[in-house]
Order: sequence, then structure tokens, then C-alpha cells
Amino acid sequence: MSPRSARLARLSRSVTFSACHRLHSKSLSDEENLKVFGKCNNPNGHGHNYKGRKIDPVTGMVMNLTDLKEYMQEAIMEPLDHKNLDKDVPYFSEVVSTTENIAVFIWDSLQKLLPPGLLYRVEVHETEQNVVVYKGEETIVK
Repeated sequence: MSPRSARLARLSRSVTFSACHRLHSKSLSDEENLKVFGKCNNPNGHGHNYKGRKIDPVTGMVMNLTDLKEYMQEAIMEPLDHKNLDKDVPYFSEVVSTTENIAVFIWDSLQKLLPPGLLYRVEVHETEQNVVVYKGEETIVK
């Protein structure tokens, strides 16, 4: 491959935010919520330090890293950092604040700011062991 050939690279930038939440579904009874979510159903919530990573497909430099930092600040840090997700973020008033749904929220928020087709994946680290990767896919309900 010659040095002038087009090459594909992925650009990554990560942020960490702290927030609390309660895993609780309005479609379940209090007893069912406790059974399904256990201690994570604590009425006062529980906290995490989330680490998020967003990766974009790029050829050369498709985005200035300063712009990417500003988009991530607006889409992730401002709405989520040091918040009670269930009480302070309107999206989670009707959606259970699982890490999977946090990844979807971040995806949707970034999609509104980035050029179409640029966002590749959102990766949210709830703990060192619990990681969710979301690439914008939707499933077909049968």
C-alpha cells in the first residue's frame, strides 16, 4: 500500500461522569422491582463513576478534537455528570436508568450534534467489569 492510499482509522475520546440512579420499572410492582433489581432498587438510589467512550469512523481527520470535546460536554457531561439520573434527567423519568439505556441516551444525544453517519459506537463502563457497547442498532420485535 502506498503512503498516499486512503486509510481508515477510528477516533476515540473518553469522558468519566458520576451519577446516581435507581433501577425501577413503573410497569412492575414494588415487590417485582425488588426481586428483579435487588439492592439496585434502593428508593434513594446508588451511584457509579461511569466511563464513556465514543468512537467515530474517520479517514484522516474528519473532526477537530476540540469540537468533539465540546459535543461530548454538551451530550454527556452537562446532562449526566453529578446528577440523579432518575430525578434530574427527563429522559429517565419514563425509561429505567440501566447502563444499556444510558448508552442509548448518549447515542441519541450525540447523534443530534454530530454530522450524519459519523458516530460509530458508544461504550459505557459502569464498573471495571460491566461495560455496555451500543452501535445504534434497533431490534425488530416479533
